[in-house]
Amino acid sequence: MKFRYKARDAHGLEMKGVIEAPDSKTAAAMLRGQKLTPVSVAGQRMFFDLSVWAGKLGGVSIADLANFTRQLSIMITAGLPLTDALSLLRLQSGPTLSPVVSAILLDVQSGVALSEAMSKHPQAFSKVYVALVRAGEAAGVMEKILSRLAENMETSREFSAKVKGAMVYPAIILVGMLGVMGIMMVVVVPKLTALYTEFGTNLPLATKFIIGLSAFLSGYWWLIGIGVVGVVGVIRRYMGTPVGRRWWDDLIYRIPVVGELSRQVMLAEMTRTMALLIGAGISIVEALNIVSEALGNVIVETDMKKIARQVEKGFPVAVSFSQSPVFPPLIGQMVAVGEETGRMDEVMEKLSLYFASNSSEKVKGLTTAIEPLIIIVLGVGVGFLIFSIIMPIYNLTSQF
Repeated sequence: MKFRYKARDAHGLEMKGVIEAPDSKTAAAMLRGQKLTPVSVAGQRMFFDLSVWAGKLGGVSIADLANFTRQLSIMITAGLPLTDALSLLRLQSGPTLSPVVSAILLDVQSGVALSEAMSKHPQAFSKVYVALVRAGEAAGVMEKILSRLAENMETSREFSAKVKGAMVYPAIILVGMLGVMGIMMVVVVPKLTALYTEFGTNLPLATKFIIGLSAFLSGYWWLIGIGVVGVVGVIRRYMGTPVGRRWWDDLIYRIPVVGELSRQVMLAEMTRTMALLIGAGISIVEALNIVSEALGNVIVETDMKKIARQVEKGFPVAVSFSQSPVFPPLIGQMVAVGEETGRMDEVMEKLSLYFASNSSEKVKGLTTAIEPLIIIVLGVGVGFLIFSIIMPIYNLTSQF
């Protein structure tokens, strides 16, 4: 059974969290064993366990995690014990991260390693994050690893925000256009249809099409809603299968312009994470396996695991990358330089900067191309709608 507790540590700081025990007396005894003074221990239903439901509702944001990592690095560098640092960060963390930090603190106070405690919360800490913390523990350079990890997350967040921000303007225009069209179809066109019917005017083909579409949207909107929900459900179900996911992951890179941008973003993230892992002392094979699962693409994951197996058998990393159809030849050439000089992490860092710069340029080019295209589509749509509405009115005035 789980119990929600309030307790105070040796410094008098109040702590809140969840502990699992057979009964409340055992839970209180466990807290005392962790050098905590229980204030209150109450039974808790699983439904209200915030640490469980936080992960189900989307987990911890990268901004909160980056802030947590940066502060933890600073505290450890300042010589603060890990348990004290976690106690302070638990109070400063957001509502989704605070229960997770509380659970980690209890594990650490029980003698569990920080990396092992973090691995119990995949909704907050990725495999890359846990692997880096484990490497920091083994090498005794936790503060340096956490500092680099925080910098990497901040860079990744800024890069993602830049790419997503470039899509905001086209999305707003598209939504606005669809909204105006919907209002015209449902509100304006039915009133004009009544006018045309009253005067019995001959309607052009374009006007008949608009009236028919308006009648369908007004009378069968519920059917459209059911159809949309059904189609989305079928697509999500198909995408949940291995075949569907592989088909989508392959398709996303084949879409003109957008596909190449997605590939450049993936390459920037892959090389940046590889640089971080290798720089932390993690073997190239383990780094390849960890990164393959962190990129979220089945095609890339399969290829990187194949490269990892080849490297494990003794093949040079550069040759394995060069034979891959997923990665450009540049990666193989630069990795060869890294192997010769023994500076693989620096080479990967430079590659990440190169691909990030390429991605930024492609984002600018994409937005530059999309803006006039949206204006043209908007102009044609509005022009067709106005033509369909104005022509019958013009014919009516001509009859008088």
